[in-house]
Amino acid sequence: MGYKIAIDGPAGAGKSTIAKKVAAGLGFIYVDTGAMYRAMALFLIREGTDAKDTAAVSRKCKEADITIRYENGEQVVYLNGENVNGMIRTEQVGQMASLTSPNPDIRKRLVELQQKLAADADVVMDGRDIGTCVLPDAEVKIFLTASSKVRAERRYKELTAKGEKCDIDVIEKDIIERDHQDMTREISPLQAAEDAVFVDSSYMTIDEVAAVILDKAANVQNK
Repeated sequence: MGYKIAIDGPAGAGKSTIAKKVAAGLGFIYVDTGAMYRAMALFLIREGTDAKDTAAVSRKCKEADITIRYENGEQVVYLNGENVNGMIRTEQVGQMASLTSPNPDIRKRLVELQQKLAADADVVMDGRDIGTCVLPDAEVKIFLTASSKVRAERRYKELTAKGEKCDIDVIEKDIIERDHQDMTREISPLQAAEDAVFVDSSYMTIDEVAAVILDKAANVQNK
């Protein structure tokens, strides 16, 4: 039975960055749920499945077995036993993932696979409903947040560093709208688990946030 750390929170709170750092600090597997959705999209492309054919997508997704392992310090995504790391970051796969990920049967299948992975290994998993739906029995649950202003500033810096022109006020407006959509969606809305520890990263460094979570994990393991 694996040891599980669930990190939930809104877009732009730094979940993936923190989850990777915590996993590295503990020697756990960081479960990149986005990569799993991409692997599923690759499978559907290979099978010639039409993204608009909901019934076909629902039927086919049950045939995909997707897991993540760490080999030589690198995350490796396996699709039906094949290393697909070099194939899941293409534009075609990204578009297929966007079109098919809302399908409830894909979500159900991937949650099953994520739970199977967490049962067999020590994992850190981040998302919007990990502590409430995917890993409700996680030993440590964190709800990582930050103010919409700080999240907009972070996104603005990312985009301008790439040479993209953007408006910080528009970015913050989009973030607030996304928060509302995530919190009010019908399937697995964004919400903190009752036993989650709230961590506001607005004015904390990445190392400081990771230290809080590592400390929490150490306290739980020592009980």
